[in-house]
Amino acid sequence: MAFQGSEGLEEQIEEPEDTLRVSPAEEMPVDGPPAVEEPLLLPWDRFSSWLHCICVVGFDLELGQAVEVIYTHHSKLTEKEKTSICYLSFPDSNSGCLGDTQFCFRFRQAAGRKSSLGCFLNHFDRDAPVCLKRDQGYYYGYVYFRQVRDKSLKRGYFQKSLVLISKLPYVTFFHSLLKLIAPEYFEKQEPCLEAACNDIDRWPTPCPGKILTLPIMGVVMKLRIPTCYDKPGTSQLVQSTPSDSLVSIVLPTVHEVDLFRCFHPVFFHIQMLWELVLLGEALVVMAPSPAESSDTVLALVSCISPLRYCSDFRPYFTIHDSEFKEYTTRTQAPPSVILGVTNPFFAKTLQHWPHIIRIGDMKQAEMAKQMKVKKLKNLKTLDSKPGVYTAYKPFLNKDEDIIKQLQKGVQQKRPSAAQNAILRRYFLELTQSFIIPLERYVASLMPLQKSISPWKSPPQLRPFNQEQFMKTLEKAGPQLTSRLKGDWIGLYRQFLRSPNFDGWFRNRRKEMMQKLEALHLEALCEEDLQLRIQKHTEVETVDLVLKLKEKLTQAEKDQLPVKPGTLPKLQAHIESIILSLPEDLQGILHKPPSP
Repeated sequence: MAFQGSEGLEEQIEEPEDTLRVSPAEEMPVDGPPAVEEPLLLPWDRFSSWLHCICVVGFDLELGQAVEVIYTHHSKLTEKEKTSICYLSFPDSNSGCLGDTQFCFRFRQAAGRKSSLGCFLNHFDRDAPVCLKRDQGYYYGYVYFRQVRDKSLKRGYFQKSLVLISKLPYVTFFHSLLKLIAPEYFEKQEPCLEAACNDIDRWPTPCPGKILTLPIMGVVMKLRIPTCYDKPGTSQLVQSTPSDSLVSIVLPTVHEVDLFRCFHPVFFHIQMLWELVLLGEALVVMAPSPAESSDTVLALVSCISPLRYCSDFRPYFTIHDSEFKEYTTRTQAPPSVILGVTNPFFAKTLQHWPHIIRIGDMKQAEMAKQMKVKKLKNLKTLDSKPGVYTAYKPFLNKDEDIIKQLQKGVQQKRPSAAQNAILRRYFLELTQSFIIPLERYVASLMPLQKSISPWKSPPQLRPFNQEQFMKTLEKAGPQLTSRLKGDWIGLYRQFLRSPNFDGWFRNRRKEMMQKLEALHLEALCEEDLQLRIQKHTEVETVDLVLKLKEKLTQAEKDQLPVKPGTLPKLQAHIESIILSLPEDLQGILHKPPSP
């Protein structure tokens, strides 16, 4: 699917004649995704579509961290998952977080866990942008941690975290939700959680493209979850209406963090950081608090949007994590992962990592010191000066214009929201310039439409040929949409070996194969099947019916992008063929398949 926002590109590159276009949005109406009918939902199904559970994690002087409460009571967590939640829900001992603080973490779910709503949720995932699809093997934890002095407790402090566990990467939304629930909980305790869970179970399901109004504890939140059909770089802001007198909070985004605030301490290096994330390099963010650590990691992951970051990332990582040994071993090269840490111990443990970002308080006077990339040997403790410590040499020449634009914004005290919008647009255009040539080349691997025959298997996609792709860059490369100079070829070669390319290409290949299957089904529907079966024996006709039924079932399961009416039409064809057969065969063919 070629990204939108590449105006003028079409005139410069000719499309191969009669090549299938493969955008999954092609058959969609311009105003968004198809309407999705909600299935019959049981009690707590709506809650489960938003959250896996809500946990209260407290600190016991003798036992340490412990999960005190899990809501809803039927929610299941393995002992390993509980242990992960316990350690990740508390700021590290060296982070002096007095008062309230919010952050998020991500951890592996136990093997073998299946969602009872899996098929239903996949339906909504289909319309979500790649960055907002559910994480198959991971959970997100959204934390509201309170630490206040309390002389009545042995430890001298009240320390507790309220944690929302979810598959959804809606970081802004869940942090906003916690700001409503957590203060009430700390004041009124468990009855308040029960009320919140009951409110959430009455919400509509998280359907991309719909305006959702979500009542919670006497307040109403209003938001819209983006869809894959939205034009990249645009946010369809939810507008207030006269009937919104009860709406207290309108969220402009459900997932975006403030890029400029996160990158402010290192914004001289934003282009290099974009390259490191694009290539799936091992990165560690060392920050003073889990809030800064998690926001910065999420900002890094989102800077290559609309590309999906396909490697592991941990917005907040501790020495107690079950993957600690795996990620800190020196016997092999660091894995493709972005870690956010706060414990000074990591400055020693991860000093062999190739790229380290140190985040700290950045004063105006220190801005000039950012410009030089620091050597790794200068990083001895977590108290080292903010900056990027790496020996990496970027492939692309530095874009001085964006740095000057952001610097001018700092000097003129431009609002943070405006700085964030400038930076987000810059990253989007950079990513689009990089990915459009790949999109165009992959689209050319589709067979010609005239090669699809209803009576033959759908034709195969041509294989991706790296050297063939490289040759296309001379006339149809990123120079058409980007003013940046540099070694683009070297950057592409490195990217083609990265997990991000692998994940992107697997997804595109799957989309294209589904498109071929859809076109094959549409071709079958246009055939006169009754005329066809007159030339066949009963055995051959029964075999044809079974194959068509299997194809129909698979199409429904895979939610193929077929034209409206195709599947009902095929079902009618199958029924008419069955009715033309003897009664005993009709009975056999009408039986549902055995489980």
